[in-house]
Amino acid sequence: MRWRTGRRSSNIDDRRGRRHGGRRLVGGGIGTIVLVLAALYLGIDPTPLLQGIQVESPPSGPAQPRPAAENELADFVAVVLADTEDTWKAQFAAGNATYREPVLVLFTDAVRSACGMGSAAMGPFYCPADQKIYIDLGFYRDLRERFHAPGDFAQAYVIAHEVGHHVQNLLGISGQVAQQRQRLDKVSANQLSVRLELQADCLAGLWANHADRARNILERGDIDEALNAASAIGDDRIQRQSRGTVVPDSFTHGSSEQRVRWFQRGLQSGQIGACDTFSATSL
Repeated sequence: MRWRTGRRSSNIDDRRGRRHGGRRLVGGGIGTIVLVLAALYLGIDPTPLLQGIQVESPPSGPAQPRPAAENELADFVAVVLADTEDTWKAQFAAGNATYREPVLVLFTDAVRSACGMGSAAMGPFYCPADQKIYIDLGFYRDLRERFHAPGDFAQAYVIAHEVGHHVQNLLGISGQVAQQRQRLDKVSANQLSVRLELQADCLAGLWANHADRARNILERGDIDEALNAASAIGDDRIQRQSRGTVVPDSFTHGSSEQRVRWFQRGLQSGQIGACDTFSATSL
């Protein structure tokens, strides 16, 4: 991905190394831990998992020096965020609307958000209550080593997916889904969550389409990296790796095939209308 000459976003809140701001989850029990791990790296809103859990502050201490490679990764994140800003500003302006830029928070281990305490174990997540994206950069190591999805564009896809959730929030989609889920049984609520997540994948593909046309960011192999990442974090693949069986009724983000398909749809069409997962008869 051609990123080094790109603009850096000013909407970065760098909280790395702030141990005094971190928290350790306590009182949740093994069941909560299992739920968190099941949602690992899928970018979900952590509030349902964290409600009612108490937090405990670790001992405070000075921030540790940051490795050069980590600082370069933080620089990369700022460039990708800026690129999503440019794309979505243009998309909203075309519809006579104003795009409100999200803030991206870099943190280490744990972080407090308006949605509750977030942990690095949950991976990147978007909090609609404060319109912020939260990322522990250690996630990218796990994306590469645990999920075998290396590459800078795989990393960019993750950010674009979370920005997709911000777009959904601005458009009122997230709020509507949250209200509907409260009235549904668990299986139906999960199915609605899948449609929300697949739409965010599609919006990530839409960003890639417009960013490449406007700024020529893509290099050979970049799309394969993103598709590999989308496939690696499909619910079926995660479940098969974690417990050896696949339970489709428990999916909240979609299968590997579905996530790849909807990212490709956004990439190929470049149109928001093509990302209407809620009207689709087949995902």
